[in-house]
Amino acid sequence: MSKHTFANIVLASTLVFVTTVSIVLAEHHKIAGLENCLNAASMIKAGDFTKVEFLNPSAEGVPTYEIEVRDSNGTEWEFKCNAKTGHIYEIEQEVDTRADKRFAKEKIVSEEQARATVLEIYPGEIREREYEIESNGNATYEFDVVDPDGTEFKVEVDAVSGKIIEVAVEQWQIGEEQDEEK
Repeated sequence: MSKHTFANIVLASTLVFVTTVSIVLAEHHKIAGLENCLNAASMIKAGDFTKVEFLNPSAEGVPTYEIEVRDSNGTEWEFKCNAKTGHIYEIEQEVDTRADKRFAKEKIVSEEQARATVLEIYPGEIREREYEIESNGNATYEFDVVDPDGTEFKVEVDAVSGKIIEVAVEQWQIGEEQDEEK
């Protein structure tokens, strides 16, 4: 069995467990459930689920599943799904480098400047960094920062203005992208 196949089996088993827990929580907290959000994401973009995170509160103030999907071309997509309603409210595409023409179409702040902005307000250790293209075409940096108390913040920085545009608290994560950088 290949390493990739084993990882997919582990992720699938974990998703079944979390879906079961989500159903129980949904009954108690009036949350639509992870299964509804996974179905909604797969209706928009077919592919393999690579990671699921639960954000509460999200930048929108609602419990949110952030679902990452790798399509058949190897492109990573990120869907934010309202955990109460099961509706996708944001779609982003990840790109591999700052040099990607979609990311670098305008003058952008450096990654170092974006990191400094994030750490000034959310001091801690940056655990992950992604380059993303918002649905409106804007480029953003996304950083996962763990503060000294162990709280993980997901912080998005507009790559043109250098301003923080979105912050959420990550409660849990299933799966991990092999090529994600710190």
